[in-house]
Amino acid sequence: MKTPNPNPLKKMKLLRFGRDFKPDEEVILRDYLAIERTRLANERTLLSYVRSSLYLLLGGIAFFQLKEFANFQVLGLLSLLFSALFFIIGLYRFVLLKKSLKRLYYTSESKNDD
Repeated sequence: MKTPNPNPLKKMKLLRFGRDFKPDEEVILRDYLAIERTRLANERTLLSYVRSSLYLLLGGIAFFQLKEFANFQVLGLLSLLFSALFFIIGLYRFVLLKKSLKRLYYTSESKNDD
């Protein structure tokens, strides 16, 4: 008889954005430069998430300033909610990829030392 999984989120992997990559061989200069480009692209992506969240924050504040339209209050609240959500997702993805790149870089460094 099959036992139920105690943690259904582990199986679904909804919040798992990155993939673990394990290098098979030592990192050469071309690979090192690719890692650096990926790191810089990761920083640009984080800044893009922050910029988008700030735009949504400003839009939400602007919707709250419109006193004559009561229906826009809900839209302002949704905008503020999505602003926080964008920021959290962007920060999470940044940290996840940064850890993965650091692990990749240090794994390759330890192979070069041997």
